[in-house]
Amino acid sequence: MHHEHRGAGSRTVTVFVFPGVRLLDVTGPIEVFTTANEFGGRYRVEIVSQDGAEVITSAGTRLGADLSVDDLTEPSDILVIPGGPEWETVIKDDALLDVVRRLSDQANCTASVCTGAFLLAAAGLLDRRRATTHWRHTRELALRFPSVRVDPDAIFVRDGRMMTSAGVTAGIDLSLALVEDHHGAEVARAVAKDMVVFMQRPGGQSQFSVRSLAPHTRQEMLRGVLDAVAENPGANHTLSAMARRAGVSVRHMTRLFHEEVGTTPARYVEDIRLEAAQAMLETGDDPMSVVARRTGFGSSESLRRAFVRRLGVTPGAYRTSFRTTGVGAEDPAPDGVSS
Repeated sequence: MHHEHRGAGSRTVTVFVFPGVRLLDVTGPIEVFTTANEFGGRYRVEIVSQDGAEVITSAGTRLGADLSVDDLTEPSDILVIPGGPEWETVIKDDALLDVVRRLSDQANCTASVCTGAFLLAAAGLLDRRRATTHWRHTRELALRFPSVRVDPDAIFVRDGRMMTSAGVTAGIDLSLALVEDHHGAEVARAVAKDMVVFMQRPGGQSQFSVRSLAPHTRQEMLRGVLDAVAENPGANHTLSAMARRAGVSVRHMTRLFHEEVGTTPARYVEDIRLEAAQAMLETGDDPMSVVARRTGFGSSESLRRAFVRRLGVTPGAYRTSFRTTGVGAEDPAPDGVSS
């Protein structure tokens, strides 16, 4: 299953696969590099497994391999390490981690997709480097591997010859960036248009990380405060108001948030208000002034500033981008035709 573009100046892309790998983590980058070949790119893609045998992906699909690790005779220009939902089991496989180290040592650039970052971190390849992974797992990556400097909002991160990307489709973003490095923005733009994806998507991972539940806390008094914010984001939730509600000092309330929630009171309140505003924008047609008032931002301008600062997009752009994919949308009925 070699995807070849031989000749002088061609680059080899090696995609390492293992049982339980996520299919799109593998096929997304492959599509970018092979599509680039249609627009002047020069990539040769090969799929490698530990023993050269096919693997079964997390979707149940059989995925063939071109080579075993031992069959590789030349270093790779780009090594792609995909992830999978069973990453916690995979990172305990010492033999597999040895393979990842070996392949990375022989590659000019190593790039992970989604939870593939855990494999790189477990192999010691991300020590003292910036990295990212799927927004659901950024905190876990930071806790398990404290020597890794985790960027929770990045779509992809480049640190030296190591690159890491966020959830599944972010592997496409990372691959497009590499195509741009190698062949220029015009080729990368042509690939993005052909695949109908963003050349550079707006915003970061924050726009996807909905915080639907208040964090767990051992303090019943604090739980009441957190629940009150979540139940009515538009109410008065200043630090002093929350402290009065709990019957503690402002200083004690601040310390409780730091110890139990891991953030400041103001940041937590803004998180909840952003989530509430996102939900209103996704599901309703209320004017921005109404969204701002009901979610506690007060004014449309305050709402806009919070969205741009935290999510990297305006509220209007968020509503347009995330409310619907456009699939199933009905065109207006022609004159004289009832629907």
